Amino acid sequence: MTETRDVVGVRFKRRGKIYYFDPKDAEPALDGGVIVETSRGVEYGYVAMERKAIEAEDVVGELKPILRMATEDDDRRHLSNRNLAREAMVVCEEKIKEHGLKMRLISAEYTFDNSKLLFYFTADGRVDFRRLVRDLAAIFRTRIELRQIGVRDEAKLLGGIGICGRECCCASFLGDFSPVSINMAKDQGLSLNPDAISGVCGRLLCCLRYEQPGYETNLKIMPRVGRVVYTAEGKGVVVSTNTLQALVKVKIETDDGVEFVVVSAEDLARKPCRGKGCAHEGDMEEAE
Repeated sequence: MTETRDVVGVRFKRRGKIYYFDPKDAEPALDGGVIVETSRGVEYGYVAMERKAIEAEDVVGELKPILRMATEDDDRRHLSNRNLAREAMVVCEEKIKEHGLKMRLISAEYTFDNSKLLFYFTADGRVDFRRLVRDLAAIFRTRIELRQIGVRDEAKLLGGIGICGRECCCASFLGDFSPVSINMAKDQGLSLNPDAISGVCGRLLCCLRYEQPGYETNLKIMPRVGRVVYTAEGKGVVVSTNTLQALVKVKIETDDGVEFVVVSAEDLARKPCRGKGCAHEGDMEEAE
């Protein structure tokens, strides 16, 4: 019998990644605040998934506990920490200018127990920020951590509006970034103009991955342009294809002239013609 564990899904940002925690005897409500133990220390999070049983093998690493449901005092402290982090950003930006560092500060956050202050930044290369850390530690009297992030993480933190007119996927619902390649744009017949297939982060659009499984399935049965195929109307040559709908436009030469028909690629692969005008000659061949 498969072993299961009761877990609760918690986010630390409203649209961040979901992490599993041991609910113990708690029954936290969806969107409610909870205080949890993490590898960074004690943190304030939001319930994104109510208690449910999952297979034990789906739990990665140690399943840390939910310490308690957040109280009004916890809510106030969490809000205060966010305000303090904004003030810390102003100080950090001034210190970055003083040290002449080529880095762009993106955001800052305190852990719930104020044991650590984290700054997130972007830079073109490696940055020696040791003197900056010493200055910040002397000012804030807590442990300082600077984390260099990529442009996709920056877009996730800051948010924005995509070329579709909607909020960026990474900032609205994506928990993790999936690999996206230029081959996906080619498979989908999109323009390879970088401005047309790039998001606000400058990287390939995350949404290129959404329909990719469907394109890959259809591409396996789609004949290439120029291929000789057989239809119910007779033998013809593929002149164009629609991968998304798995449709093929075929040019057929008849006694009365040239005829164009649109057929399903699946029909070509599975339902070869046996009627008038169909000359089956073995496997498909290329048109000369």
